[in-house]
Amino acid sequence: MLKNLISVVDDDASVLRTTTLLIESFGFRAAGFESAELFLKSGQLHETSCLIIDIQMRGMSGLQLQSHLATAGYKIPIIFITAHDNKESRQQALQAGAVAFLGKPFSDELLVQIIGAALRQGQRHCDDQVTKESTDVHIT
Repeated sequence: MLKNLISVVDDDASVLRTTTLLIESFGFRAAGFESAELFLKSGQLHETSCLIIDIQMRGMSGLQLQSHLATAGYKIPIIFITAHDNKESRQQALQAGAVAFLGKPFSDELLVQIIGAALRQGQRHCDDQVTKESTDVHIT
């Protein structure tokens, strides 16, 4: 059985590189994309078990990518990351089904914990959701 593929979409090359390396260091397969458009054209969409997306990017934003995937019927668990946390973006992302919304910088351990929760959520496809809130993260 293939390991889960975690796809990361972030237009900041250093964040993209360090995040994908971190994910790989914890035993997952990781793929990085510098834009939402590149991710959608990559052919990795059907393999992706969890998606980590920056909110603000050139071209299609993270929220636009989330909306596009939902409209197309994809139920990939999404973790948002952002250096520009604001209440409106956070609320929109979470109401649309995001698993978590992390402010940059975030701890390695927290990200890996949330990836685990996202993968479990993706596997069970249930409607019952548990919400946990803190200043940096919102997990459903």
